[in-house]
Amino acid sequence: MTSSYRYLPDTEQDQQEMLEFIGITSIEDLFDDIPEDIRLNSQLSIPESIPESLLYQKMYRLASQNKNANHYSIFLGAGTYDHYIPSVVNHMISRSEFYTAYTPYQPEISQGELQAIFEFQTMVCEMTGMDVANSSMYDSFTAFAEAASLAIASSRRSKVLTSKAVHPESRAILQTVAQGQGYQVEEVDLIIDYTDLEKLKEQIDDQTAAVMVQYPNFFGSIEDLAEIKKISDTKGALLIVSANPLALALLEAPGKLGADIVVGDMQPFGIPMSFGGPHCGYFAVKKNFMRKVPGRIVGQTTDEEGKRGFVLTLQAREQHIRREKASSNICSNQALNALASAICMTALGKQGVRQMAQLNVDKANYMATRLQENGFKVVNHASFFNEFIVELPVSVSLANEELLHSSIIGGFDLGKDYEMFQRHMLIAVTEQRTKGEIDQFISALEAIVNAGE
Repeated sequence: MTSSYRYLPDTEQDQQEMLEFIGITSIEDLFDDIPEDIRLNSQLSIPESIPESLLYQKMYRLASQNKNANHYSIFLGAGTYDHYIPSVVNHMISRSEFYTAYTPYQPEISQGELQAIFEFQTMVCEMTGMDVANSSMYDSFTAFAEAASLAIASSRRSKVLTSKAVHPESRAILQTVAQGQGYQVEEVDLIIDYTDLEKLKEQIDDQTAAVMVQYPNFFGSIEDLAEIKKISDTKGALLIVSANPLALALLEAPGKLGADIVVGDMQPFGIPMSFGGPHCGYFAVKKNFMRKVPGRIVGQTTDEEGKRGFVLTLQAREQHIRREKASSNICSNQALNALASAICMTALGKQGVRQMAQLNVDKANYMATRLQENGFKVVNHASFFNEFIVELPVSVSLANEELLHSSIIGGFDLGKDYEMFQRHMLIAVTEQRTKGEIDQFISALEAIVNAGE
């Protein structure tokens, strides 16, 4: 047995003292109760140990095989995006008082953390046009399902309607939660790239607790929230919107268009892609739903001397109330990622966020126009933000495989989730993409198509 370890030093003398203390003479005596015929009497089939410096080299070589944003231009979005992150974000969240912080239950010693969360909540309210926001959630997908549960609990109705233009993973999680809580989910069909409002009118009824849409939707297209709100109101259903916070810098806030609950993902602000997570969801409501919001809400107050202070105002979760009364089992929040988003938005400022959003629109439209000029069909009928659908004459999987040879990570294969889009790629164009990268993508795609003909 090895006599010492890097992190838990264990000398032969240490071992002997422990054996003597428990009254045995060898480590093998610890296994006396295990029959001899089932013990492993040979060496484990693992490689011999190597020096630490060589191990680092080996791990770096393995890691370098990953395709990442440092060496590849990324046109893959579908919920996780390659956005600019100011360097101040990582410097700030790496401070020990933030980096290791957990739920600030003791406000008198957690003022910095509580203020950071309060600022995050305030920014979310400003973007969404809502009255109250919680301290964050895991991601937009779980927040979407939590919004449906709130609607069901508050209305005591039996179903929700969700557009098929909502992210497939959001809809999958919604179905899972609905099954557990005993309500029905109906999906509303599409007119190509946006929700079919005539179908919505047919499906909505007196048992509909909420109509749920995405803004911009999964295909990047912008739904008509004002009209959807009118349809929702005909049956007294709530309007739940899953919104990209960056797009809200240019689009009308959902709250101003009548949304009752707005959820989404803060990943576009200060949170790296990290191969898919972790993210940071947000959850915002009108004031009348404040006490039914999952998770927790940080509030601002004043102390006995009149100084500003921060406290946990509400904690509507199953740990604090009778479980059968709880509408949520969310027991945590994404404080560190919420802080990263707050720092990012602060560093960019209102004008910077608006310019960043405009770059997404301009670059996506430039790429869509160039693709059309080169014979490709852009499918979107509605206006889009930074994503759009392009139809290919070859399979998306083949195109993406070939694009990798040009140091390009291509778009999302919509055929995985939509039968009508079997050779359609969802392309994301963020402010990170340069004109040269966009032109290179189009040239590479043309070459792939020509080679396949």
